[in-house]
Amino acid sequence: MSIIQAVILGAVQGLTELLPISSSAHLFLVPWVFGWTNSEEFNIAFEAFDVALHAGTLLAIVIFFFKDWIKLIIGGFNQVVKKEKTFEGKMFWYLVIATIPGGAIGFLLDHFLEDALKNALIIGTALIVMGIILYIVDKKAKSEVEYENMTFKQTFLIGLSQALAFIPGVSRSGVTMTTGRMLGIKRESVAKYSFLLSTPIVAGATLYKLKDFVISIPFFVRNTCKFHCTEYL
Repeated sequence: MSIIQAVILGAVQGLTELLPISSSAHLFLVPWVFGWTNSEEFNIAFEAFDVALHAGTLLAIVIFFFKDWIKLIIGGFNQVVKKEKTFEGKMFWYLVIATIPGGAIGFLLDHFLEDALKNALIIGTALIVMGIILYIVDKKAKSEVEYENMTFKQTFLIGLSQALAFIPGVSRSGVTMTTGRMLGIKRESVAKYSFLLSTPIVAGATLYKLKDFVISIPFFVRNTCKFHCTEYL
């Protein structure tokens, strides 16, 4: 993988990860359009690079919502240990419970069906369909519920909807925001909850993909050589 390819893919990930347009779909389509996937060397390098992309996304989310997560974690801890009932404690456990079924179902379906569904036609169709659904739902849905007033049922259904993101082209943030809007939650509120909900999912995906990230002496020798070779670019 060349520096130019890495920069382009990094920019694609940065621009699409937290928008309701599937970043994984775009990371598949961009190399496919440019014919990069025809290179076995690129495909091998991309597996490791994908880990770095997820790690960067996780870091960005944690930094932006750092204060929120500190309050949520403290609230969740105090609710169990000190029996203190606060909004932060309630929301922390809402997030934990909402993550489990959606994450588990999505992982299993992705593990068994990812390769079968990963082609340009399915991904392109899913992007278009999800875009239309999100637009219609957002326009027609009522904006009644604030972030602080979200119920367990609403948070759980939003978390469960994440399982649909196993379909290449279906955005995790897109499907959670669509579900939230269908339930009458305000745009800003469902967006914040969706981003908070993404933290454990992205963290889990990063840790899972670490098994494909192998650092060895050949890894350093090969990449050091490439860096100094004029044909690297």
